Amino acid sequence: MSTQFDHEKLKVYQQALQFVAVATSLLEVIPKTISAHNQLDRASTAIALNIAEGTGKWTAPDRCRFYDIARGSALECAACLDVLVVKQLLSAQAIADPKQLLVGVVSMLVGLTKAIAPNRVYEDAAGFGEV
Repeated sequence: MSTQFDHEKLKVYQQALQFVAVATSLLEVIPKTISAHNQLDRASTAIALNIAEGTGKWTAPDRCRFYDIARGSALECAACLDVLVVKQLLSAQAIADPKQLLVGVVSMLVGLTKAIAPNRVYEDAAGFGEV
């Protein structure tokens, strides 16, 4: 049995790595001159890196900060995928599964954050869809 770091045991970390692999495949067909190419590459990598770093922190606020950053990077990846569809560089069908993977990552990060800091104040999502 191989030694594992704590972050490697997390399902969210494994799914983040899976998204990096998927994003890397998508990036192969996107010209590197497109700004969303670099954004997607950087943000997809940042998800996994911030999960790992956050898991290694001792205090709840430190962990939450890194999990928040990872969640933000996942949302940024979702937006990059949308931009690439609008620019007609990817099809809506091509990004459907990767976006579902990101939904799972974001959900797990929210769950981790709530488990670590149950008394933390969270914004109510009601009404945001109307903006």
